[in-house]
Amino acid sequence: MNKLLNALALTAALTAALASGPGMAQTPNPAAGGGAVSGAPAPQAPSVEAPAASQAGGIRGQNIFEVKPEASADPNYFQQSNGERMKVQPGNNAPMWRQVGQGVTGYSSLPVSQAPEAGNLIQPFVKYPGSRLTNAGEAWRQVRNQWIIPYGAAFLFVVLLAIAIYYFTHGPIRLHGAPTGRKIERFTPFERATHWSNAIAFVVLAVSGLVMAFGQFFLLPIIGASLFGGLTYALKTLHNFVGPLFVVSLVLMFITFVRDNLPSMADLRWLAKAGGLFGSAEPPSHRFNAGEKLVFWGGVLVLGAIIAGSGLFLDKLLPGFVYTRGEMQVAHMIHGVSTILMMAMILGHIYIGTIGMTGAYDAMRHGYVDETWAREHHAYWYDDIVAGKIPAQRSAELPPAMPVPPARVEGNPS
Repeated sequence: MNKLLNALALTAALTAALASGPGMAQTPNPAAGGGAVSGAPAPQAPSVEAPAASQAGGIRGQNIFEVKPEASADPNYFQQSNGERMKVQPGNNAPMWRQVGQGVTGYSSLPVSQAPEAGNLIQPFVKYPGSRLTNAGEAWRQVRNQWIIPYGAAFLFVVLLAIAIYYFTHGPIRLHGAPTGRKIERFTPFERATHWSNAIAFVVLAVSGLVMAFGQFFLLPIIGASLFGGLTYALKTLHNFVGPLFVVSLVLMFITFVRDNLPSMADLRWLAKAGGLFGSAEPPSHRFNAGEKLVFWGGVLVLGAIIAGSGLFLDKLLPGFVYTRGEMQVAHMIHGVSTILMMAMILGHIYIGTIGMTGAYDAMRHGYVDETWAREHHAYWYDDIVAGKIPAQRSAELPPAMPVPPARVEGNPS
């Protein structure tokens, strides 16, 4: 019991001492020097006022427009370098990005001859045909998205619509006379192989190019983004590999058919009558008429050369070029416009060579045409064959078997 009383007394004493500790006056120690005079009041510790509630510690926010000194008050504010701006507004890199947007070249360790654009993040301002005055990347995007894509698609649609209207109103061009069964070799095996290699390469490039250019509008909503992404990547790779093969086939096409595609006066008469498309008879022509010659010179030579050159440039296969962004953008615009024009021209050629003219597809598939077909569609060429100027058989290949008419027995009603 005594131990419990002693513990309670000790606890009460400690509690009283702690409660009155800060207010208790300490007795000065004379031995420490500067002892207090007897009867003098005890020295008081300097008091510190408590900070106001509004000046509480911690992170405080402040309006950036109230930061002093006001940096924009400097008359040379917009001419400041990035270093000068950092002194008054740390973290404000506006001068650097303003120079980047203006196409100012920064420092790069790469040689200028090999990488002239290595120090440029954003291209300088240009104005392409159909674009606003803006940086070259944005100008290229405007030309592609606002001109080449919408108007190119509309142009191809109009061509297809015109072909469809003509087919359903006039039908295919048929022979007026009866076939004789006698065949004339129109294309040799080498000529057919050259034409088909060029045609297959063209179809692959056209389909892949159409999907890459217009697929996001008509194919992406149907098959979804994942499948469309893989498809376009595969078609892009195929496009890049087939392109050089198309160039080789173009060269072979030119060498193989240039002799018979030289212009003549008969071509003007053929063009004046629109090839007989709206008449009853086709104007006479040599081995190739004026329409085929236009496809040859305008499509194979002119547009083909432009497409081949711009395509090889985009593939970075032409020597002696650095391939800057600006050059690639110009090459892409040229490539896009020329391919749309060539596709429109070849659409008409494909129509005539397949369902538009009876016997035309057989000529390219088997190499032979009937005498009646040659006389009605290429009268001058047929006359030269009859006169012996051109052989009717130019290769060692045998003509296809000619149908033998059934023998008619006298008295047989059949």
